[in-house]
Parts: sequence; structure tokens; C-alpha cells
Amino acid sequence: MRGKELENTVTFSELKWDTNFFGVTSARATLHKSLTLNQWDELKIKFKDFQFITIVNQNSEPINAWIIGKDTSSFLSDVNIQFVKKLLGPYEFPKNVTIHNSLKKNDQIIKMANFQFSKFIEDPELAKRGGNQVYRQWVINSFNRPDKFYVLSRNENDEINGFLLYSYSDKTCVIELIAVSQDQKNTGIGTSLFKAVEYEAYKNDCRKINVGTQVRNTRAINFYNKVGCKQVGCHQVYHLWNF
Repeated sequence: MRGKELENTVTFSELKWDTNFFGVTSARATLHKSLTLNQWDELKIKFKDFQFITIVNQNSEPINAWIIGKDTSSFLSDVNIQFVKKLLGPYEFPKNVTIHNSLKKNDQIIKMANFQFSKFIEDPELAKRGGNQVYRQWVINSFNRPDKFYVLSRNENDEINGFLLYSYSDKTCVIELIAVSQDQKNTGIGTSLFKAVEYEAYKNDCRKINVGTQVRNTRAINFYNKVGCKQVGCHQVYHLWNF
């Protein structure tokens, strides 16, 4: 019975991609609601099989935060802000962007995938294991895939000055990454990229867009508020190293 109760409270999964990339056995525990001390003891047994565990405390539950801080050496690596935009439509497609499915490898996009805020570089252990390359690898892995979509913006020289990567999960559109060239910030490119996703998602019978960002990324938070997204979650992300 205890195992079933834990299953309903926690999603625990091995992270094979992270294990291969970082060279340490990795897993994620997502805490959906407050844990009892017995449930926490059961979960700690699972932790022993891994060198690195990401603990996601959904909705920043205070009891879970207290248990994690009191009973482990883990540290708060990120606070993830989740946004949702309900799509009421209809929408107009912006003129200055294009959408691509199964996009071929593009070096301009890879070069642009250099994000300032990332738990992969702010955690020293991940940083020394190539954390600064995670988002570039994320982009590379998305090329030539029929389930991945790119919105691209180009300048007058036909060079890419902004991209947005998105996918679909059931009837929800999920924004994975968005980037704009440093010299093109605050020029409306990001808004055009987002509007293109609104148009396509609504056309494909999706009625909401999901996106997340780091609490320290105030530029992104302000942007998602500006385009009409509403904050729906605030999840603490802890890193636990078993060395």
C-alpha cells in the first residue's frame, strides 16, 4: 500500500540522456504534493541507486522544501515559472517569419542557442561536465524530427536573427526554446515568433500554449506576460549529488 501511495505522490524516472551526457547516473523525482515522512523515507531508498538526482518540488510545497533542506545535502538550483496562454483565436500569421517541420541542421540556430540562465551552468558539477553545451545539444537533437517545429525570423541578408522551437503534447502546444540575436533585442522579433505559434497551434486545434522559464530570467517573464500568458506554477528544482 505504501508503494502505491508514493506512486500517486511522486513521479520517479531514470534520466538516460542525462546519464550519457554528463557521465553520472541520473534520475528525476517530481513531487506532486506534500510528502509524509514515510513516503520520503521510501523515496530516499530510490536515490541510493543514482549519483545525481533532480528533485522537482511542484508548486514549491513548504513541507517538501522543509524535508529536503533538513534531510539532504541538496541545494536549490532553480525556480521554474510555468505559464499558460489559452488560445481563443482566430489569429493572423505575422509576415516576417516562417515555420519549418523536420528542419535540417542549421549552424546559425546552434550558435544562437546560448542561454544566460540555466541550471546546467549554475550547478558547478554540471558546468564542469559540459553543462554549457546542453541547450546546443537540445537544438541539434531537434533537427530532422517530424515532431519538432521551428519558427524562424531572418534579417535583410537572409540570416536568422531569431528562432522558436516548439512541439505538441496531446492538445497542448509546448514552447521549448526561444532566442533572439543580441543586437535585435526589443525589436518585436520575439513577439512575431510567438504570434506565429499562436496561429499554428490554434489552426491545429490546440487551445493552449505552455512555456516555462527560470525565476531569475526577468526578461523572459516580462515577455510572456506581455504576450498574454498567465503564470500557473512556481516549481522549486533541487539538485542532489551522491558522491
